[in-house]
Amino acid sequence: MNDFYGLPVGILENKFTRLEYLSTAGPRIVRLALQGRPNLLAELPEAAPESMPGSYAPDNDGLQVTQVPGGLRLTGQPEPDSGIVKKIEIRLAPDRAALTLQHELCNSGLRPLDLAPWALTMLRLGGTAILPQPVGNVDADGLLNNRILALWPYTQIRDPRLILGDDFILIHATAGPQHAKIGYYNPFGWLAYWLEGVLFCKTFDVSASATFPDSGCNAEIYCDNNVIELETLGPLGRLAPGKSVFHTETWELFDSLEQPFIPSALRERLANS
Repeated sequence: MNDFYGLPVGILENKFTRLEYLSTAGPRIVRLALQGRPNLLAELPEAAPESMPGSYAPDNDGLQVTQVPGGLRLTGQPEPDSGIVKKIEIRLAPDRAALTLQHELCNSGLRPLDLAPWALTMLRLGGTAILPQPVGNVDADGLLNNRILALWPYTQIRDPRLILGDDFILIHATAGPQHAKIGYYNPFGWLAYWLEGVLFCKTFDVSASATFPDSGCNAEIYCDNNVIELETLGPLGRLAPGKSVFHTETWELFDSLEQPFIPSALRERLANS
């Protein structure tokens, strides 16, 4: 396919990975797969980038594509209200199914803005999301809390898709009677999604001293009847005119559950789910 529901796409690939991006709109990645395997990403042609109206600015045209060593840079047009220019620099790893994404927000406006980078990966339903949880004490006597979960108002604590474990939270990505979203501070710097025999893992930088939005969340998961989202967030801060803030993720695709960060008991549960 040379288009995404009528919109032209560009292709970035090697013998391990195939990625497609909108070549005139966005910046937006619309397809991602191991070579010869189905697209892992949700195909939502009407989806748009969450404050209202700030993160809902249209990005339908004007994209610039620049070649960089090992990949490319996608640069969108300035948002009319905020002056924010969104960029994504994508580089494929030459030796495995992995890619690095450097998200950049550049303030091209005339006033400082308070914001945090927010990177959403929309994936197809049918799999299971994996959220590693802190275990053990944070103080010598074990008297202090070691985690906080943020729940959005529409999230039902008894939602059968949510499996609350001591070391991992699992979310089965199926359609349900209501939406669900949870967030937390993730000290491990990775989230994963297991779908049709492929493990998608995204890693990101962790900063224990930074301030994050949404009651301190640097990782969030959202699920509805169409999509499950793995979301990472950068620190909250003030971005001066002419300055940029960066947020880097690494995406890896594994055709197996045999990864050191996945305990054997969890592998068995995922393989049988």
